[in-house]
Amino acid sequence: MQNRAKQTADEYRHLGGRRLAAFDDNKASVRAWDKDTPEAERFWQTKIVPLPERERAEVQSYLPSIVDEADEPRGKQ
Repeated sequence: MQNRAKQTADEYRHLGGRRLAAFDDNKASVRAWDKDTPEAERFWQTKIVPLPERERAEVQSYLPSIVDEADEPRGKQ
Protein backbone atom coordinates (compact mmCIF):
# COMPACT_ATOMS: atom_id res chain seq x y z
CA MET A 1 0.00 0.00 0.00
CA GLN A 2 1.42 3.35 -0.99
CA ASN A 3 0.78 6.48 0.97
CA ARG A 4 1.39 10.12 0.10
CA ALA A 5 4.76 10.29 1.92
CA LYS A 6 6.11 7.29 0.00
CA GLN A 7 4.82 8.66 -3.29
CA THR A 8 6.50 12.00 -2.57
CA ALA A 9 9.81 10.32 -1.71
CA ASP A 10 9.58 8.13 -4.81
CA GLU A 11 8.91 11.12 -7.05
CA TYR A 12 11.86 12.98 -5.55
CA ARG A 13 14.14 9.97 -6.19
CA HIS A 14 12.75 9.54 -9.72
CA LEU A 15 13.71 13.16 -10.46
CA GLY A 16 17.31 12.42 -9.46
CA GLY A 17 17.20 13.14 -5.73
CA ARG A 18 20.31 11.95 -3.90
CA ARG A 19 19.62 12.83 -0.26
CA LEU A 20 19.86 9.97 2.23
CA ALA A 21 17.89 9.53 5.44
CA ALA A 22 19.61 9.69 8.80
CA PHE A 23 17.98 8.94 12.13
CA ASP A 24 19.45 10.10 15.40
CA ASP A 25 17.53 9.75 18.67
CA ASN A 26 14.44 8.92 16.57
CA LYS A 27 14.68 12.27 14.76
CA ALA A 28 14.75 12.16 10.97
CA SER A 29 17.14 14.28 8.96
CA VAL A 30 18.85 14.01 5.60
CA ARG A 31 22.43 14.01 4.39
CA ALA A 32 23.48 15.06 0.91
CA TRP A 33 26.98 14.17 -0.22
CA ASP A 34 26.02 14.20 -3.90
CA LYS A 35 24.12 17.00 -5.60
CA ASP A 36 20.52 16.53 -6.66
CA THR A 37 19.53 17.14 -10.23
CA PRO A 38 18.05 20.63 -10.70
CA GLU A 39 14.58 19.07 -11.01
CA ALA A 40 14.96 17.10 -7.78
CA GLU A 41 16.33 20.13 -5.91
CA ARG A 42 13.38 22.24 -7.07
CA PHE A 43 10.95 19.46 -6.04
CA TRP A 44 12.64 19.21 -2.61
CA GLN A 45 12.45 22.96 -2.02
CA THR A 46 8.86 23.40 -3.22
CA LYS A 47 7.17 20.16 -2.15
CA ILE A 48 9.08 18.73 0.83
CA VAL A 49 10.67 21.65 2.72
CA PRO A 50 7.30 23.42 3.25
CA LEU A 51 5.72 20.33 4.84
CA PRO A 52 5.09 20.34 8.58
CA GLU A 53 7.98 18.70 10.44
CA ARG A 54 6.09 15.47 11.09
CA GLU A 55 5.08 15.01 7.45
CA ARG A 56 8.58 15.92 6.24
CA ALA A 57 10.06 13.30 8.60
CA GLU A 58 7.67 10.71 7.19
CA VAL A 59 8.81 11.50 3.63
CA GLN A 60 12.43 11.29 4.77
CA SER A 61 11.77 7.87 6.28
CA TYR A 62 11.15 6.54 2.75
CA LEU A 63 14.52 7.73 1.44
CA PRO A 64 17.42 5.28 1.40
CA SER A 65 19.21 5.26 4.73
CA ILE A 66 22.85 6.24 5.14
CA VAL A 67 23.32 2.86 6.83
CA ASP A 68 21.50 0.87 4.14
CA GLU A 69 23.97 -1.66 2.82
CA ALA A 70 21.73 -2.43 -0.16
CA ASP A 71 23.26 0.57 -1.92
CA GLU A 72 26.83 -0.77 -1.50
CA PRO A 73 28.63 -1.99 -4.61
CA ARG A 74 28.32 -5.74 -5.07
CA GLY A 75 31.94 -6.40 -4.12
CA LYS A 76 31.50 -4.84 -0.66
CA GLN A 77 28.57 -6.90 0.62
